[in-house]
Amino acid sequence: MSTPVFSTLGCRLNAYETEAMREMAEDAGLSGAVVVNTCAVTAEAVRKARQEIRRLARENPGAPVIVTGCAAQTEPETFAAMPEVTKVIGNHEKMQPETWQSLHAPDLIGETEKVRVDDIMSVKETAGHLIDGFGRHRAYVQVQNGCDHRCTFCIIPFGRGNSRSVPAGVVVEQIKRLVGRGFNEVVLTGVDLTSWGADLPGQPRLGDLVMRILRLIPDLPRLRISSIDSIEADENLMLAIGSEPRLMPHLHLSLQAGDDMILKRMKRRHLRDDAIRFCEDARKLRPDLVFGADIIAGFPTETEQMFENSLKLVEDCGLTFLHVFPYSARKGTPAARMPAVKGPVIRERAGRLRQAGDAALRRHLEAQKGQVHRVLTEGPRLGRTEQFTEVEFSTDQPEGSLMDVTIAGHDGLRLTV
Repeated sequence: MSTPVFSTLGCRLNAYETEAMREMAEDAGLSGAVVVNTCAVTAEAVRKARQEIRRLARENPGAPVIVTGCAAQTEPETFAAMPEVTKVIGNHEKMQPETWQSLHAPDLIGETEKVRVDDIMSVKETAGHLIDGFGRHRAYVQVQNGCDHRCTFCIIPFGRGNSRSVPAGVVVEQIKRLVGRGFNEVVLTGVDLTSWGADLPGQPRLGDLVMRILRLIPDLPRLRISSIDSIEADENLMLAIGSEPRLMPHLHLSLQAGDDMILKRMKRRHLRDDAIRFCEDARKLRPDLVFGADIIAGFPTETEQMFENSLKLVEDCGLTFLHVFPYSARKGTPAARMPAVKGPVIRERAGRLRQAGDAALRRHLEAQKGQVHRVLTEGPRLGRTEQFTEVEFSTDQPEGSLMDVTIAGHDGLRLTV
């Protein structure tokens, strides 16, 4: 029988968990199945999940189709009703080895319950199944899962549960193993990364974890942190930004909007000036720091002036990499009951935000001409700088290595050497 086919939709954490599931499925001897790890961040993400399930079912006739991930957790009935789907598994269940050990006939041919999704809010432990990296160049380490906040547009806490952290000692030991296997860069990842530690003894903060990793693993060349909530950045995190060259100068910020009224209606915990102040303070500590950000276009009640405030945030915060999300109502969230902005207006505003993001990226690329960067190679002709900017090589390079290069120019999307 063939090995299982895995498909991942959504965030980097989902990609990490897919690799963990692949290991558990292989250990359990599962074969000939299709596994779809879904995303629930927008209604469009759920639509794409259904589309992906149908496509894979057509391409793998007769194969059992197992659906898991955030969309499976938040609306299991949607997927259970699809004739292509054999099994719906929750986000907690998918990370349990015994789940995969049980997925054999008759369990996979409908003689037991089709849906295996428990109450995610009752889960207290973090991912028990740690993997020693995936990819050949950069390793991702899950240090946190879930979220305690309730932004009015977001369904993710109901897919991931409340915030829970991996103890620092466990994280350090895993990264030591990764460095021993030759990884030159490690990325800390989670759903709400800056909430790490709140549920651990002594309530350490993310900055404490970062400083501990860098202190105890001196041979780790590069440490990167993924998306953070800037209002939760603690003193030690700022200290690490300013004093630790092995902490990469790139932060992706969960900003979502640049207008105070919209931020309040989103139930965010920061205001416009907080975001600008954080970027200014962080850049004073680390002048080469670059920022990415998530921004939603067309949130309910957003007027043209409110949108202009979000658009201007690109310049006021000095953002370089923009992730633009046209607002998409998620059933069951407070925002879905608010007065909606018309679809064409949402799309037009998203387009203007993307144009601003493209212009910001071009300015960043232009400023790198003639600069020397240490690049981590991700493929024969592709790598990334310390600032996470893509670099294209004209000749093949060894993958997973660090090399100093002089930037010759750019093509509008990535740097060239």
